[in-house]
Amino acid sequence: MLKLRHNGREIEATERTTVAAAVLGAGARIAGPLCAMGVCMGCRMTIDGRAHQLACQTLCREGMEVETP
Repeated sequence: MLKLRHNGREIEATERTTVAAAVLGAGARIAGPLCAMGVCMGCRMTIDGRAHQLACQTLCREGMEVETP
């Protein structure tokens, strides 16, 4: 299991899980992802300080910091 933080809260994900799936699986309420292909851009999040990253296309890494409004 990988551990990452979403809006300051620690969550866990398995390897090869996208950030969008991990955040949704942890019970967070977020807009999107609608298409899961990076087309709709509904899953944009700040990941490791980089704004507007596509969470449905980003795989989780140990220690990752994810922020959503």
